[in-house]
Amino acid sequence: MKKFLLLLLPIVLNAQADISFKEVDWLTDYERALKEAVKQEKNVLVYFTGSDWCPPCKMLKKDFFETEAFSKLSEDYILLYIDLPRKRNLLSSDQLLHNQQVLKKLNKKGVFPLLKILNKNEKVLGEISGYNMDGNTKKHLKFIEKHKA
Repeated sequence: MKKFLLLLLPIVLNAQADISFKEVDWLTDYERALKEAVKQEKNVLVYFTGSDWCPPCKMLKKDFFETEAFSKLSEDYILLYIDLPRKRNLLSSDQLLHNQQVLKKLNKKGVFPLLKILNKNEKVLGEISGYNMDGNTKKHLKFIEKHKA
């Protein structure tokens, strides 16, 4: 039993680590994202998702965020992933609290999926919400291209 728990320890310790999908790294801490934006002189792309319950969020991830086109554009941004899952055990309690606070600050209506772009001074430059789940992500690409720093 002790050996089993020791094997789980690294998984538990990394529960709130930054995440990656399709070779794109997303930060999960708002303050860290802002610091990186200042340091790298980039805008912040914030993605609000309900990863375990929101069908449009799941499809947008697959159809848009996991594409080569997004991967190339993402290099111009600091990426911030804010997940509000219904299954509370998917995030640490600290990460869940953090995400709820960012939600209150930047997504007061609780719209999912939501992409919001901030400059390094936290000014909102634009936002786009929803996804038709039809595979057409042209408006998402145009939105991201439009707000590059």
